[in-house]
Amino acid sequence: MTLPTAHSSSPSIPSSVIAVVDDDQALRESLVWLLESVGLTTRAFASGDAFLTTSHATFGALLLDVRMPGMSGLQVQQQLVDQQASLPVIMMTGHGDVPMAVAALKNGAFEFIEKPFNHQQLIEVVQRALARADQQHQRQQAIARLQASFKTLRPKEQRIVIHVAEGMTNREIADHMGISAKTVEVYRLRAMKAMGAANAAELVRQAVALALVPALPPVSS
Repeated sequence: MTLPTAHSSSPSIPSSVIAVVDDDQALRESLVWLLESVGLTTRAFASGDAFLTTSHATFGALLLDVRMPGMSGLQVQQQLVDQQASLPVIMMTGHGDVPMAVAALKNGAFEFIEKPFNHQQLIEVVQRALARADQQHQRQQAIARLQASFKTLRPKEQRIVIHVAEGMTNREIADHMGISAKTVEVYRLRAMKAMGAANAAELVRQAVALALVPALPPVSS
C-alpha cells in the first residue's frame, strides 16, 4: 500500500554517501575507487568502532565486512538494529562466511555479496540499497507531515478521525460523543481538509499510517 501523504511531496534523502567498513586497506581503497567511478560519494572506515562513532543519518547505505578484528560485522549490525537505524546494510563476505551472512539477512541486512566482487553486481546492489533508503526517508517524511497535520486538529476532530477509522458511521459517532450528526460531518470535513485527505477512505489510511488504529490483517485468498 502506498503511504498517503498530506500536502507537498517530500524531498529525497539529504545524502547518498556510502559507508565502506573493512579492515583491509587495499579493499577499502578499491571499493572507494569503484563507487566513485560511477558518481557515488563514499566514506571509508577501518573498523566497526570507527563507523559507529559517526552519525548514521549522513549515509545512504553501508558496505560492511563480516569478519574484522575487534567488532565483527555482525556485532556492528546488531548495534544498528538495537538503535533502530534504518540504514540498509550490505554484508561483504568471504566464501567461508556465507552462514554468517545468512544470519545477517535474518537480522535485517539488505543483502550480502561474496568476495571477490563482480563490480557490476556490487554497483547494482548499492544502487538498490540507496533506492530503499530513499523510499524509507520519504515514508518517514510523509508520516512526520501527517503527524503535524493531525496535531493541528481540535480534540473533537481528532476523536472523529479515530472513530471514522474504527468504522463508525456519523450517527454512531454522534451518539457516542453526544453531538449532532451534522456537527460530526462538519468536523470530519474540517479534519479531511487539514489532513489533505480527498475522501474518507484516504482519511482511514492516514489514521492507520499514524497508528491511531490497528491495521487490518490481509485478507487470505
